[in-house]
Amino acid sequence: MVPAPHWTTVRGPTFIRLLARLTDVDVASSKSSLSDRLSHWLDWTHAVALSTVLDGEHSTENGAPGFGDSEEDECARTRSSLALAIAGDRAFTEESDARETGDYTPFRQRYLALQRKMLATTGHLRGRLRDMLAQKSAPMAQLAAVDAVMERALSPREQMLLASVPGVLGQHFERLREAELKTLADAQASESAPAATPGAWLDVFRRDMQSVLLAELDVRFQPVEGLLAALRTR
Repeated sequence: MVPAPHWTTVRGPTFIRLLARLTDVDVASSKSSLSDRLSHWLDWTHAVALSTVLDGEHSTENGAPGFGDSEEDECARTRSSLALAIAGDRAFTEESDARETGDYTPFRQRYLALQRKMLATTGHLRGRLRDMLAQKSAPMAQLAAVDAVMERALSPREQMLLASVPGVLGQHFERLREAELKTLADAQASESAPAATPGAWLDVFRRDMQSVLLAELDVRFQPVEGLLAALRTR
């Protein structure tokens, strides 16, 4: 067996807890409130835009497609398609020489490619749902406008943070590989049976990488789920 890395106990969404579990650093709980932390993400131009949206009058827009069961089913199919793309990605299905070479590069490239696919798909879906919401009523049109402002304000910071995930996984990759090499070397030095199956560390890494991708998909779909909840109201 590959020795388990140090696991940090962190409260929060599955995505954050998974990343914390895969690192070997202690993560201190934030003492700041959500509003305090959010204030560091919004500059004065975003604040003005948000204030304008909240204080302004909103009328329903015409021309956007109506929301119904078919649109909700399409959202579910889109999410399922992304999950299947992650599960069936060649990073997890093809044989790799990473066991011998220790090369993380192909996994990094696949993670970035799947991130780009999630970003493009959820961004398009979010825009379509906003258009549908904007035609329901004046309050819903205001909510759609608020979502648009918040997306413009928060997305750059969000994408910057998500872009750091492949680096975290790369460190996890190296720790697992080095732990197995040490276990095998110790067993050879003592002439005892190894406590790890050669190459098993890569299967562990693949499972962890896939779990992180699926958890990131959940995070990226949160705004979509919020808009769907608003559209379901009568």
